[in-house]
This record gives sequence, C-alpha cells and structure tokens, in this order.
Amino acid sequence: MDIRSKHLRTLIVDALVGGGRGHIGSSMSMVEILRTLYDSFLHYRSTEPYWNDRDRLILSKGHGCLALYAILADKGFFPQEELTTFCQPTSRLGGHPEKGKLPGIEASTGALGHGLPMGVGMALAAKIRKQSYRVVVITGDGEINEGSVWEAAMSAAKHQLSNLSVFVDYNKLQSYGSTQEVLDLEPLIDKWRSFGFEVEEIDGHDVHALEQLMQRLPLSDRKPTAIICHTIKGKGFPFAEGQAEWHHKSRLKKEEIAAMYECLR
Repeated sequence: MDIRSKHLRTLIVDALVGGGRGHIGSSMSMVEILRTLYDSFLHYRSTEPYWNDRDRLILSKGHGCLALYAILADKGFFPQEELTTFCQPTSRLGGHPEKGKLPGIEASTGALGHGLPMGVGMALAAKIRKQSYRVVVITGDGEINEGSVWEAAMSAAKHQLSNLSVFVDYNKLQSYGSTQEVLDLEPLIDKWRSFGFEVEEIDGHDVHALEQLMQRLPLSDRKPTAIICHTIKGKGFPFAEGQAEWHHKSRLKKEEIAAMYECLR
C-alpha cells in the first residue's frame, strides 16, 4: 500500500472518528478503484461539480460512501475538515450519499440495486443527446443479488451502451457472510458476458493495472463494460481484512481507531 492509498484511508478514519461508526470494510475494499478513477480516468471539475460534460460516477453500493467522501474531499469538492462531521445531525455527510447535499454526488444511493438502473438512464441520455460523457457505476458483490441489477444490465446491452462501465467490488463478503454462502455468484464473468457485456477481471488493489485497463475503456464500441475487481474487505487493516463483522461498526472504541491509524503510518 503506497503513500496515496494510506492518505485516503487516513481520511476515512478521520471521518470514522467524527461519526463513531461506519461501513469500514465496505469502504476500504474500493479505495484503489475510486482513487484510480478520479486520478486517471474521469473528466470532472471540482469547482464546477455540475459541469454539463463531466463524466458521471454512481456509487451504487452507497453504504461504502466513506471512500467516496474521502476522494471527493481530496479532490477539493468540499473541505477535508468537513470529513470529521460524518453522520452528525447537521452534517452533509450522511451514512449514504445524497445528491443535492454534497458536491460530486451524482445519485442518492443506499437502497441496493438502484445505481446501475440510474447509470443506464444517464448513459442512454448521453447517446440520445449526442454528448460524450461517460458513466461509471461501482457495485458491491452482495448488491448484485438484486434483480434490478440484471434488468438494467439487459437494457444496457440492448442499447449498446459502450459509454457505460460497471466496476464490481468483488470482496466476496457481504453484511452477514460470504457471497458464496449467501447466494453464490459464480461463474461471475460468464454471467456478465451472457448479459451482453465485454468483461475483464483484475486485482482491484493494483493501481498500475487499473490505470492500464482504464486507458483501454471502453473495451467494446458496441457493448457496455464490466470489470470484476478482486478486492479484500477491510483492506489495509490486518485485523479487519476478510472479516464480515467489519462490514459495519458502531460505537468504535478508541483502541480500534488507534489500531487503524497505526496501520497507516
């Protein structure tokens, strides 16, 4: 884990201190995905968040919003000091992202399965209006148990939405157990292919590999793209990695916060 990934995870822990709770495992698994998207792929203007030609990113797994808040603060969409207000009564930073409250949030998400349908609508609108912006949707692996995801996937393929890319945060754990035990997703690559997507899989923590892959997007000029990102829930904290109980933590203890900061030194 390099200095930049440690910095972004530190911002997440700063927010946890303010809120005293949060979806830790779910946020840490996608730090490198978000980092690479905002550093190397997406077109945006932090001082003009609703610029008409910006690329749209939807965090469909809205419970992982701590990671999105961290990268948006890092990029100047709002002051980093505001992270410590996370989940406080008057804060703009809620437990799920809300469009209209915080600059850079493209969709209110949290009810799982809604992000991809909204992303399909945005990508289709771009095609109809002949606009060049791209749409990226980040989904959780547990989230894609939802039928609405696959209805949207069929629609994306039908309309040949090559301007749409789906990144699946495949950490193989959901809120109360492994994805294999709850509802086995395999063969996941074949599923997305059968729904009409061009698909690749990648180490979701390998920034260099992610950068190289994003340079090749879209993978097809007639199909939407799905990227299966193999990740580790709770990445960066050995005591939390791969542990379902770290999906969400309430009433975080001072010792737990201190242990997280220690891992990021």
